[in-house]
Amino acid sequence: MSTLRVGLRCDAGPRRGVGHLVRCLALAEEFLARGADVTVFGTVERLDWATAELAARGIPLLPGPDSAAELVETARRHHLDVLVLDSYELDPAGAGALRAAGVYTLAIIDGDSRGQVADLYLDQNFGAELPAPGAGAELPGPGAGAELPGRLLAGSGYALLRDTVIGARPPVAPPATAVSRPRVLAFFGGTDAVGAAPVLTRVLVATGHPMDLTVIVGRPEIEAEVDDVAPGRGQTIRSVPPTTSLPALITEADLVVSAAGTSTWELCCLGAPSALVCVVDNQRESYTRVVRHGLAAGLGELPELTAGGVAGRAARATAAQTLRGLLSSPQRRATLAARAWATVDGQGRTRVVDAVFDAVRAATVPG
Repeated sequence: MSTLRVGLRCDAGPRRGVGHLVRCLALAEEFLARGADVTVFGTVERLDWATAELAARGIPLLPGPDSAAELVETARRHHLDVLVLDSYELDPAGAGALRAAGVYTLAIIDGDSRGQVADLYLDQNFGAELPAPGAGAELPGPGAGAELPGRLLAGSGYALLRDTVIGARPPVAPPATAVSRPRVLAFFGGTDAVGAAPVLTRVLVATGHPMDLTVIVGRPEIEAEVDDVAPGRGQTIRSVPPTTSLPALITEADLVVSAAGTSTWELCCLGAPSALVCVVDNQRESYTRVVRHGLAAGLGELPELTAGGVAGRAARATAAQTLRGLLSSPQRRATLAARAWATVDGQGRTRVVDAVFDAVRAATVPG
């Protein structure tokens, strides 16, 4: 088979966040390792570190087509064999149009296919239903009842993780370690589009437990709010910009507080004891499953934590109590870490790219 030409269509920025780009970057790394030619199509706004990540891998970043006709025209102009679609905003008809044009199409979804007609679907969320053998798959959650025409790869066994995460995975789950002043890392996506960092920084301070807290701040306005939070007795707060050293910071932390987005699978792979907050609606189903199965502690939903009045105070007090329990119990942290580490093995992207190569090879065999 000649060199496979792969396109990945995704966007990233202060409003969209970086989750789509990060998981596409993980796929891009695997395709490159297999000798494929890779191009990313989309918009990356105000994220110098993200464009630098693409440049460091020699991956071109070109403007992203939106409509079905534009997607097909782009695929033809660049002679693409495969196009990966990872967006909640693209015209859902694009996948079917690409497929009809002979371009193998992978749609990355989170519960809801949005009516896309793709050759292959990927839902990397924990607990996503696997298809019955020889049958179409029904998606859980918002897309329930819609049968998929293509194959579905479902569950955290297909989690897309970057080289830096896979390389930092410990050989065994981290053991219980007693520390008087735990190192805590808090981050909420590459841009913290919803402003969760200041809210959770205040909740962490409210635990009253000694800690060395590092908060990754995605934007200057977030940094200003975090810097305004006064630490309590035995507490320090340090804010740092987004960094490529995030996996190292995660593995060095005694506790990680984060959003329940794509970074959840990075935390699991690294065996990080974590407490998650659901910051947007499309995280709710995955957040609920992960917390229910004990892969991470749950701190609730961001709108509850930011609410005024009695309800808001109660939600923040409950979250602080959960965090206090984790900070004071090495065994609780170790239990979360062990379950998380065992759930995501870091080989998800290999399995996804295997499926793509197998399908493309099968399509090129005569007869």
